[in-house]
Amino acid sequence: MIDYEILRAIWWLFIGVLLVGFAIMDGQDMGVGTLLPFLGKDDTERRCMINSVAPHWDGNQVWLLTGGGAIFAAWPLMYAAAFSGFYWAMLIVLMALIFRPVGFDFRGKLASTRWRNTWDWLLFVGSAVPPIIFGVAFGNLLQGVPFHFDESLRPIYTGSFFGLLNPFGLLCGVVSLLMIVFHGANYLVLRTEGELQRRAVSIGTLAGLGTAILFVAGGLWAYFGLDGLVVSAGLDPAGPSNPLLKTVDVYAGAWFTNFSNYPVLWLVPALAVICALLGVYFVKQLKGLYAIICSSVVLLGVILTPLLAMFPFIMPSSSDPRSSLTIWDCTSSQLTLEVMFFVTLILLPLVLVYTSWAYKTMSGKLNAEYIRKNDHHLY
Repeated sequence: MIDYEILRAIWWLFIGVLLVGFAIMDGQDMGVGTLLPFLGKDDTERRCMINSVAPHWDGNQVWLLTGGGAIFAAWPLMYAAAFSGFYWAMLIVLMALIFRPVGFDFRGKLASTRWRNTWDWLLFVGSAVPPIIFGVAFGNLLQGVPFHFDESLRPIYTGSFFGLLNPFGLLCGVVSLLMIVFHGANYLVLRTEGELQRRAVSIGTLAGLGTAILFVAGGLWAYFGLDGLVVSAGLDPAGPSNPLLKTVDVYAGAWFTNFSNYPVLWLVPALAVICALLGVYFVKQLKGLYAIICSSVVLLGVILTPLLAMFPFIMPSSSDPRSSLTIWDCTSSQLTLEVMFFVTLILLPLVLVYTSWAYKTMSGKLNAEYIRKNDHHLY
């Protein structure tokens, strides 16, 4: 059997991989959907945008579903606390996501301009709302979520939905939306040509610069304006899953302790900023593939930065720091983690293989001529 402590660390890594995988793979779909009503000036251009992601978007949803399932199975206490505290936010995400499949399927059923414009805006909602809310959620994790556990480890949320919409949380939501738009614009530069491609270059440039600037601003805000948490006693990496057994201290700048102890970690946020600027350079040179690689690294860096800053915390509590959840005290049993580990080793490579095959098979430039020639089977 694998040591319990090692399994807990492995699942922190696996869930991080799933979050990053979802952001990179589904992020380009959501980025294109967010830009749909603005970049496409006529129905043909919008069909080019839709069909650039249509073969892949539903397969990319696997990353989101797998991530949610993994959190439920590996971190049940976090799942219970997060989905009760963020209930309305998650419900809005699910409602927005419903617009995506029906939007793709029903948009082309009628040739009416009003009909198609309506579905274009619904696709925009289904693409823009989830990254905003996910970013707001990350911002609230860094500030601490108002919840605590009672004596029988039942999570009790003491906040409200509108309490999540605080300035720092909203800033993180804007950063999340901008980096998704950057990623989607780079994908359009890779897959389209002509005027549509030139417009994608312009929006990609602005979104890339905005991502870099606001990400740095968020880091400075976190350093000077937010309190962080540090475990001072009682945390056993191989101990029972009971968050109430530890002692937690709160002080300003604590979220940067890991970066101070391990300076090599500064490479992660640095890569995010550098690759945002490199992505802007490549997209202006119409080198869409290099720009996509850069924006993927941006997503990796932006997501990993708060995860590394909070480690080992995964859901800090602002109302009762002792109730804060860490990777060492909120996991399932050793047997559950071990079975899931071996299942993941088998299935995750299969997902990567079929995703790579799908992108390789359904690649190439989309333009008005291609839409006309294949009108009978395209969205």
